Parts: sequence; structure tokens; C-alpha cells
Amino acid sequence: MLNITLKQLRYFEALARLGHFGQAAEVCAVTQPALSMQMKELEAVLGAPLLERAPRQVRLTGFGELFLARAQTILREVSGLEDLARLAAAQASGARMAGRLRIGVIPTVAPYLLPKVIARLTALYPGLELSLRETVTPRLLQELQEGRLDCALVALPVSEPGLEEMALFSEAFVLVRPEADAGRPVPDPAALREMRLLLLEEGHCFRDQALSFCAMSGVRAREVMDGSSLATLVQMVGAGIGVTLIPEMAVEVETRSAAVSVARFREPQPMRQVGLVWRRSNPLAEALREIAGAVQAAVVGAG
Repeated sequence: MLNITLKQLRYFEALARLGHFGQAAEVCAVTQPALSMQMKELEAVLGAPLLERAPRQVRLTGFGELFLARAQTILREVSGLEDLARLAAAQASGARMAGRLRIGVIPTVAPYLLPKVIARLTALYPGLELSLRETVTPRLLQELQEGRLDCALVALPVSEPGLEEMALFSEAFVLVRPEADAGRPVPDPAALREMRLLLLEEGHCFRDQALSFCAMSGVRAREVMDGSSLATLVQMVGAGIGVTLIPEMAVEVETRSAAVSVARFREPQPMRQVGLVWRRSNPLAEALREIAGAVQAAVVGAG
């Protein structure tokens, strides 16, 4: 019987996902030599190499690819057992929700909504331990499907099989332009296409939503400049480089220290819907619906 440990499977999955020993070690909260030793021990137990080790990159062997698929299935099942245990522990203690809750949030929501959400959830559920993860939607959905997150706050719809979606609120996008343009007419989508539009880099759903509003597809590099955050985009607008769109919830935080003006678009305004998503198979599904209601109340109360 092969002596394979869950720790080895988790280390291997992280290494396969990130392709780098240093990054995988950081994610797993271990030293790089410790992770490397565990991988060598796993390969020795299996009697076959899982990895092709290059100076700056790690690739999976053919056997490694097959092993990864099985390892991910096992880790998902283990995560399901952990969910079940948390639910049972909460019920035994009489708490509606207790233990660790792993929440993912997209970057265009996290800085503006999380403080209110954290305050609301910790007040309602004193036994809840929040673990937060901020990254772009595709990564959140992948981590959700793999059982590394319990739920995620994202822009809807995601339309992923196996995931349940609950809409929480809608909000408008606003136009941010240089302070000197404050009195000018608000451009329509056709006029925006002729301007230098600053957008978030590839991978952010907000970028796609802004491009959709402007009916821009196949955008060339000279037409759009990419930024890594809304804060960067707004500061670039203040420097006179172009214009940008940001969600309404970001206005107060991002524009207070920039020489910019904010304007609303004429109807129909560009909008997005934000909601909570989770795995349909998660035993915590009923508790997550309650969590979603608490998040919604935090937003309404802040408004």
C-alpha cells in the first residue's frame, strides 16, 4: 500500500498550479526545501517522476498530469468532508455559523465593500473566522470548484455548472475624467470609442464590462492603456492621460486625492450586478444563503 499523505497532495497541487517551487512554498506556508523534500518523497513512493525541474519553471510529466487529476478529486472530496465537519460543529455548538469561512472577492469590490461586510459578519457570527482571498474572477471560480474557497463575491452572471448564484445588488459605472472637463457634456459610447480609455488589465471582468458598454471589440494596444488597479487608473486620469470608468462604490475612495471629475452617463447607464456564488454540493449551502443576506444588508445599510 502506498503511503501518500494529504500534505504531499496539497503541496503537489500547489506546485502544479503555480509552476514554481518558491511560489508554491509561499502559498503552502512552508520553506522551499521542505516542499522540495516532500515532492521527492512522493515521487519515491510512487516510483515515477511527477515533475520536470527546470531552473525557473516546473512542468508536469505525463504521469504527473494523470496524477494531478486524481489528486484534485481527492482534495475536493476532503474539502467536502471539512465542510461537513464545520456544519456539524456549528450545529452542535448551537451557532448558526462557526469556524473558518473562506471568501473570495474580486479586486473591484474588495477594497470598498469588505470593511462593511467584515464588520457585519463578525457582529452577527462571533464564532466565525474569516479567511479572505482577492483575485480576478477566473481564478476565484477555479479555486471555488477545487474546494479551496467556500464562496466568492463576483460580478454576475458566471453561468458555471455546479455553482449557485445569488444576486445581492446592482450598481452603475461612472465616468472619471480630468478636472478641467467637469462642465463638458458626458460622452456617449460612440464618443468614448474615440477617446483614450484607461482600463484594467486583461483578466478583470470589469474591463470586459466597460468594453461591452463602449461596444469595443478587438481593441488595439494604442487605443487602450491597461492598469493593475482602479486607483492607478484614476491617478492616470488626474495626470491628463485619458478617461476611465469605475464602479460607483469606488468613487469616494479613489477620487478624493486625484484631480478628476465624476459624471454619470445618460440612461441606460452601464451597470453590473454583484452576487455571491458557491458550490451547489457544499453542505454549507443553507448557511451561505444566510451569509449572502448579511452581505446584502451591509451594502444596503451603507447606502
